[in-house]
Amino acid sequence: MRVGRQYKIVNYGDVFIFETLKMINDDDFLIKDLTTLETYKMSELYEYGKGKDFMIEEIDE
Repeated sequence: MRVGRQYKIVNYGDVFIFETLKMINDDDFLIKDLTTLETYKMSELYEYGKGKDFMIEEIDE
C-alpha cells in the first residue's frame, strides 16, 4: 500500500473505500474513510478478524 492512494477493503461483507493519509508503522496506516470522512487506523477495519471474503485492492481515481 502507498500513502495518498485510494483502496477498497471487503471484509465479512462490509465494503470500505478509503485513502491512506500516512504510514504509522510497517503494518498500519492512518486512513480517511471516503464515505463518512472519518479518520482512523486501518487495523481497526479488521481488528475482529479477517473473513473468507477479505480483500484489499487499489482503485483508480
